[in-house]
Amino acid sequence: MNFEHLKALSAIVATGSFDGAATLLGITPSAVSQRIKALETSAGQILVRRSLPSSPTEAGAILLRTARQIQALEADALQSLGQGPAGRATASIAVNADSLATWFIPVLHEAATWTDTELDLHIEDQDHSSRLLRQGDVLGAVTTEPKPVGGCRAEPLGVMRYIPAASPGLRECYETTDGINWPEMPMLQFSTNDDMQHHLLRSQGVERFPPTHTIPSSEGFLEAARAGLGWGMIPEQQLQQGRLRDGLVALPGAAAHDVALYWQCWSLTSPRLERITAAVRTAGSKLRQN
Repeated sequence: MNFEHLKALSAIVATGSFDGAATLLGITPSAVSQRIKALETSAGQILVRRSLPSSPTEAGAILLRTARQIQALEADALQSLGQGPAGRATASIAVNADSLATWFIPVLHEAATWTDTELDLHIEDQDHSSRLLRQGDVLGAVTTEPKPVGGCRAEPLGVMRYIPAASPGLRECYETTDGINWPEMPMLQFSTNDDMQHHLLRSQGVERFPPTHTIPSSEGFLEAARAGLGWGMIPEQQLQQGRLRDGLVALPGAAAHDVALYWQCWSLTSPRLERITAAVRTAGSKLRQN
C-alpha cells in the first residue's frame, strides 16, 4: 500500500476531518479524498466513516495501526540519520488514572530527558485500555489483559492493590454491630467502566447498589472520599502517602482488591519504543511483585 495514502488515513483520524488532514499534510482536501479513495479501492473496503468527527471503520483501524507503526519507524530512521527535529515523534500511551498518579510518575521524569519524543497520554481504565491498541490509537498500554493484542507483545508489570476506605465520619454513620451497612453507604466510582466498588459489594452479598457519585479524577476521587462524599477503593500507594493518617480510614470486613497490570506495546524493533518500554518496566518494578 502507498505510504502517502496511509499518512492521509492517519491524519484524518488525528484531526477528525478531511479538511483538518489537508491542513496537517499541507495538501488540498480534494487530494486527501483522492488518497483515501485509492486506499479504500486497494483494501476493497470502506476505511473511514464520513462523519463529524471522521473515524476509522474496523478495517480502517487495522490499517491505522499499520500507518502509525510505519510513521514511528520513519521517525526512528530520521533520528538515526541525524536530522534533528525531523526525528521527533509523538508516543501515544494508554494508562489508567490511578497508575498515572502513583507508580507511573517516574516514567514522566525519564521522558523529560528525551529530546526526540513527545508524550500523548490517553487516560483509560486498565480493563479497557487494550481497545486503544486494537484501534491503533496508541503504541503502548497499561492493561489488565495478559494475552497480547494481535501484532503486540505483553509483559507483566506487577500488582496494584486497592483498599476500601472512607472518611472517619462516613464510616461512623454507616457502621453497625455487624460491620458496614453497605447497601446504604454512599459510594464513589471513577467512571461507568469502574467496576471495582461493585465487585466488593457483590462479595458482600449486596444486590441493590447505594447512591453513587462519579468522580473522573484520581486526586478528585481521593478528596471526595476525604470529604465524606462516599467510600471507594483507594490505591495502596496513595494511602501510604499519609492518607490513612490524614482523613481516610480502612473499612472493616472487606478485603483488599489486587489488580495485575501488564504492559502491551507494538511488536516493533524501535529504539524509541524500547526506551519507553524500559522506563515503564523500571517504574512497574515498584508495584507488588507476586
